[in-house]
Amino acid sequence: MRTHYLSALLATSALLAGCAEMEPAAKAPTPMAAIAEADLVFKAGRHEQAFNMLQTTAFAYPLDKAPWIRMAQLRFERGQYGEAINHAAHAIEIDPEDKLAHTILAVSGLRVSSKALTDLTEKHNISGDVRTEAQELAKLMRATLGEDVLVPLGSKAASKPVIRNPVSSTPSSKPSSSSDPFATLK
Repeated sequence: MRTHYLSALLATSALLAGCAEMEPAAKAPTPMAAIAEADLVFKAGRHEQAFNMLQTTAFAYPLDKAPWIRMAQLRFERGQYGEAINHAAHAIEIDPEDKLAHTILAVSGLRVSSKALTDLTEKHNISGDVRTEAQELAKLMRATLGEDVLVPLGSKAASKPVIRNPVSSTPSSKPSSSSDPFATLK
């Protein structure tokens, strides 16, 4: 029994000595520093690399909503509204009161719905209750968000949302009021 005890003690000592010689792990950058770096990478045109950097940061700091919001913004800017919705919803799980995450979620949902309604109308020549319901929903959303235009379809501004970057408080782009096939929804 003493031999087992002595063997266990020596093994533990060797293990602890080996751990003491290991270099400390590199500390991950703060979420805001990582977001700023990912923004630079995104602006350089390396979109997926920027997204992967944000994803790594989000998993390193699971209670920080900022990486999730920025991932939602990047997906929104690329027209990937389903993914934008998922990332915004994750940020809302972390902070249910975050207005930016709710805005991304709502506007992304509107973009998806708007496209589906356009496709449905074009393919099946629908006018009537569905259209009236969409108009009422648009009025409600404009009133809730305090926006005159929700989805500027048919313009280049449709791919550039007015969503603020969590790193700075300046808008990323401004919507344009060009020709809109849903002018009656405004």
